[in-house]
Amino acid sequence: MSHTIQRKKSLLHRVRRIRGQVEAVERALAEERGCAEVMLTLAASRGAIHALMVELLDEHLRSHVAGASSEGDRRRGADEVARVFRMSLR
Repeated sequence: MSHTIQRKKSLLHRVRRIRGQVEAVERALAEERGCAEVMLTLAASRGAIHALMVELLDEHLRSHVAGASSEGDRRRGADEVARVFRMSLR
């Protein structure tokens, strides 16, 4: 069973919290709050997204690379991590 399925409830909770943070950014802009407040709110949401990405990456490495049952599975898991890194650094 995939680690995302095993931790589905926890991961969905984090995503909902992130959604709330992004909505707070929208509210701050709509209410014409100061730029520092908007940027801090935005930074908090970015941090939450980053933390979720790190958690998923860690679980992916442990499950699909270190814990892979074959060299081919290990290589595929590592290739997926490399692809995600390339996309996230754009």
